[in-house]
Amino acid sequence: MSEMQTREMLIGEIKLFNKWSYDFIEVRDPSLKKYICLKPVYLPHSGGRHEHKRFGKALVPIVERLINKVMRPGRNMGKKHLAYNIVKKSFELIYLKTGENPLQVLVRAIENAAPREETTRIMYGGITYHVSVDIAPLRRIDLALRHLTEGARLKAFRNPISIEEALAEEIVLAASNDPKSYAVQKKEEIERIALSSR
Repeated sequence: MSEMQTREMLIGEIKLFNKWSYDFIEVRDPSLKKYICLKPVYLPHSGGRHEHKRFGKALVPIVERLINKVMRPGRNMGKKHLAYNIVKKSFELIYLKTGENPLQVLVRAIENAAPREETTRIMYGGITYHVSVDIAPLRRIDLALRHLTEGARLKAFRNPISIEEALAEEIVLAASNDPKSYAVQKKEEIERIALSSR
């Protein structure tokens, strides 16, 4: 047995935040299966090692991508430890609300919040018009994560509700495909506009 195998046997199963198991997490959407990375890691912090590889983003753990989206605009820009703690606390809240593995709930939320079609602008002889196009799976996940975190940020802004509670609520609503979810609303809006410009 190698040193790595013996260490793994001593430590046991790799769990996210030392709590949530990566086992039996199911991705229902076949187009997203390849791009939602569920490789077991203790700490979702790869330090941007994917940066110079084409489609390297697909190899970044999905929780780390959520953390990166949480730390995006404004005051929290670059504060990854703060974003890490926000996601960690919101996962605890998701577990208390649903009783399920928060990783599975996050995957469901991404599947439900990922738009399948959007519009692009085409210039033809000085005239601009919009045409509907299918969205690449990697972009679908990007948009879903952006809308989940944007919805949480808007819900927590100038509100007594904390960002952790807002993020947990947004993920739970999106996982159950609730129309009250900001991410699901945005998805339906994007698809509706694409349908009208077919």
